[in-house]
Amino acid sequence: MVYLKTREEIELLRLSNLLVSKTEAMLVEFLKPGVTTLLLDKKAEEFIRDNGGVPGFLNYGGFPNSLCISINDMVVHGIPSNYELKEGDLVSIDCGVYMNGFHGDSAYTFSIGETSQDKLDLMKVTKESLYKGIEKAVVGARIGDISFAVQEHAEKHGYSVVRELVGHGVGKNLHEKPEVPNYGKRGRGIKIQEGLTIAIEPMINMGKRNIVQSQDGWTIFTKDSLPSAHYEHSIAIVDGKADILSDFSIIEEQINKYK
Repeated sequence: MVYLKTREEIELLRLSNLLVSKTEAMLVEFLKPGVTTLLLDKKAEEFIRDNGGVPGFLNYGGFPNSLCISINDMVVHGIPSNYELKEGDLVSIDCGVYMNGFHGDSAYTFSIGETSQDKLDLMKVTKESLYKGIEKAVVGARIGDISFAVQEHAEKHGYSVVRELVGHGVGKNLHEKPEVPNYGKRGRGIKIQEGLTIAIEPMINMGKRNIVQSQDGWTIFTKDSLPSAHYEHSIAIVDGKADILSDFSIIEEQINKYK
C-alpha cells in the first residue's frame, strides 16, 4: 500500500527533513582528522533532541546509534565507533529524524581534508546521479524512470550501482512502499502520483557493484574494498513534480565556510 500525503503532511515531512539537513550541516565543523565517529553521533543526537526531534535511526530494527557513518569502502549502515577520521577519508553520513509524527531521511558524503581526485570524482557523479533521478520524479512517470536515470549516469562514468539496497517511501514510517531501486528499466514500477513521498538514495561504487555484510550485522562494504559514495534526498511530488524536502545547500554553505 502506497500512502500518498496531503499538503499539510508534506509540510510536516519538510520540517523533519530540514532538521536532518541542519544536523548534517552542524557536523561539518567536526569533520576533521582525529575526531571519532562516535563523537559525531553524540553531537547529532544532542542537536536533534535540542531542536524538538528524536533520532529516527536510534534503535530502529536494533541499530545502536543515531547516525549511519560509512567510511571509504563502507557503502552504508556503518556503526559509529572510536575510529578517528583521517586525512583523505570519504565519509558518508546518513541521518534520520522523527518529529511531528513524520520521518526525515537524508544522506551526504563528505571528504576529510585533502582527498584524492578519484574520490572527489566519485562523489560528484554520485550526487549528480541523485539529481538525475529526481528530475524523472514527475506525475505520470514510473519508479523505473528514476532508477534508469540514476544507473545510466553512474555507469556512463565507469562506476557501478549497488543493487541490494534501495530507496523507499518515507512518511509516518521510516521505510514505506514503494521501493526505489537505483537501477532498472524505464516504464517499469508503480506510476508516480501527486502526494507520493520517497527517499531517493544512490549508493555508487568506484569499483564493482558487489557488496558484503560485516559480522556486526549492519555495515555493508564493497567486496573489492574500493570506495563508495552515498547521497540521499527525501522528495514529495507537488504540482506534478519533485519538491526536495531535505536541503544540501545549508550543508554546502558550512563546507565552504570550513574549507
